[in-house]
Amino acid sequence: MTLRLFALATAFAALATAALAAPHYTGEALASQAKVSLEQARAIATKAHAGKIVDQELEKEAGGSGLRYSFDIKAGKITYEVGVDAMTGKVLENGAETAGKEAAEAKADKKAR
Repeated sequence: MTLRLFALATAFAALATAALAAPHYTGEALASQAKVSLEQARAIATKAHAGKIVDQELEKEAGGSGLRYSFDIKAGKITYEVGVDAMTGKVLENGAETAGKEAAEAKADKKAR
């Protein structure tokens, strides 16, 4: 009985840790160019729009300094995209994601590559 309880507690702890873990981060290769750290940018983004960060990346994109953190923040049933300039910390974007906006971003990303 004690062994089962221990196994159950261990499994629960692993699930809880996974749920609290930060989402996948892309753009590590650009991090050395940023003046604002990922942690600082996360704090700025969640101050601009409260919710849970479900996606994060550092990317070269037009606007601001040209290097920005992009966060998808889930608030209720809506996902918002918050862009933070990686050089200045200024919020460059803060709006709800839409299917059209996602398609336009994917097309622009493909064209930029």
